[in-house]
Amino acid sequence: MALIYLIRHGRAAASFTDDLDPGLDDAGKSQAASASDVLQAYLPLNLLSSPLKRAQETAAPLSASTGQNVGIEARVAEIPSPGLSLEERGPWLQKLMAENWSEQTPALQAWRADMEACLLGIDTDTAIFSHFVAINVALGLATDSDQALLFRPDYCSITILDNTGGKLQLVRRGDEAVTTVN
Repeated sequence: MALIYLIRHGRAAASFTDDLDPGLDDAGKSQAASASDVLQAYLPLNLLSSPLKRAQETAAPLSASTGQNVGIEARVAEIPSPGLSLEERGPWLQKLMAENWSEQTPALQAWRADMEACLLGIDTDTAIFSHFVAINVALGLATDSDQALLFRPDYCSITILDNTGGKLQLVRRGDEAVTTVN
């Protein structure tokens, strides 16, 4: 049995439609420190992060407090949107989030399958610093749902999954907030 703690990154300094890879703003840095404090209760944990700055910066306080390195795992990165301009990304994502995964392109279905393989391959308690859509994917896999949008994880919310016997199960959904997908 391995518990997987999925942490949504803290508030970014720019939106999904303004910057491909923003870091955290001051509020996001404070949120990351608070998440680190909460995660202390679950140590020891392996630490993984999306390669994007906002996720890595969210992992930094826990890494610093434990002295552990954070592994970079591309399969938990934000949903890919290749070929779209920043302006096109918001409407595209809003449409996608109103649909099911079975309606998506083969490339997006492969991205979802890669994330599933990553999560099912985890065999030790692990904190993963990730993103809104990726956490929705994980929740869908754990609850056998095809819906793209299942909940709106708040910044630095912690969703807990159990990976036992090759099956993901929801232990606890993270805090939810009103989040605008733009």
